[in-house]
Amino acid sequence: MTSTTHAQTRTPLSALPADRSARGGRFGREVGYLLSGLPLGIASFTLMITGFAVGVSTLILFVGVPVLAGTLAMARYLARVEADHIAAVTGRPLPARAVAPGPGPGHSGRWSGVRDPQAWRDLVHAVLAFPVRVVTFCLTLTWLAGGVGGVTYGLWSWPIPRGDSDGWVDLAFGLTGRAPDIAGNLVLGVFLLATVVPVVRGLATVQASLGRVLLRRGDV
Repeated sequence: MTSTTHAQTRTPLSALPADRSARGGRFGREVGYLLSGLPLGIASFTLMITGFAVGVSTLILFVGVPVLAGTLAMARYLARVEADHIAAVTGRPLPARAVAPGPGPGHSGRWSGVRDPQAWRDLVHAVLAFPVRVVTFCLTLTWLAGGVGGVTYGLWSWPIPRGDSDGWVDLAFGLTGRAPDIAGNLVLGVFLLATVVPVVRGLATVQASLGRVLLRRGDV
């Protein structure tokens, strides 16, 4: 009976490579999501702030209504892009969005898009997500570049001119010489690479969580 139970619960060896491949694919999607977030965030933030400022400042001339409507239309498009990214990274799509009212004839048709509450939440997300994307981009790049650079430091650091100190190991611990410098950077690189998967996953979760709060149908 015991041998039968072990045979039933044992993981097939053929499933292990597929599981590793799935984890590696998820890590790659998370890295792509975080690194692509900064250029997308810069474009979104610039368009939303500019469109909102121009639209509000020209409302008295009645030009602001179509400007705001166009800005919110861009916000809805950017929100759909972000929702697709979140679904691809986390494997959990966002709740269905409410259908925005279509434009009608004349001035009232323009106002129908401006009065869509979900579109305004999309705009708020584009603005608030920008500083989050800056932080997650910088930390992701630091962990990846720092890990690879630290592990390979002994191969590429030899032509670097050395001044009064031998790098951060000398400044932090007072150890001079090339050997402590290489050893310190190697240890740092190993640490960064050993923790890069949970760090990247946590950063992706934080960035996606903002979208889950704002880019959904109904009130939060």
